[in-house]
Amino acid sequence: MSDLPYRRNVGAALFNRAGKVLIARRADLGKGATAAWQLPQGGLDEGEDPRAAVLRELFEEIGTAKAEIMGEVADWLHYDLPAELIGHALGGRYRGQTQKWFALRFTGEDSEIRLDLDPHPEFDAWRWADLSELPAIAVSFRREIYNRLTREFARFAVPAA
Repeated sequence: MSDLPYRRNVGAALFNRAGKVLIARRADLGKGATAAWQLPQGGLDEGEDPRAAVLRELFEEIGTAKAEIMGEVADWLHYDLPAELIGHALGGRYRGQTQKWFALRFTGEDSEIRLDLDPHPEFDAWRWADLSELPAIAVSFRREIYNRLTREFARFAVPAA
């Protein structure tokens, strides 16, 4: 496992005007799956600016990039996949991911969040949640990152002025 690299990735904590964060349910895990909810995230292309990539990923995963970046975690955060997923998840080429996380304010209307634009959507449902819910919805290997996001992005989990 230690011979495999980390996949570079960006993540989005998208806050609405009420200070709630968007979480989405993974389509590939089934409706009853435990910890099937997560924040939008995705791969960073070679040479791509992380700030541009997070907006691209929002559009690809939830059908809108109507958002403004409010802040970011200074560090790159990483997680290791559990042993049973090594060689299977992430195309079998990575030991986990190293991620740059952004807090964004959603500037559109809820009707503009469109999971149905991609013929093979990653998510099949979404909802607004309290930021404090993140650790409880996270799969175990991402829980530490979601705990950190809960602390670092708490200042954005308030109604917009």
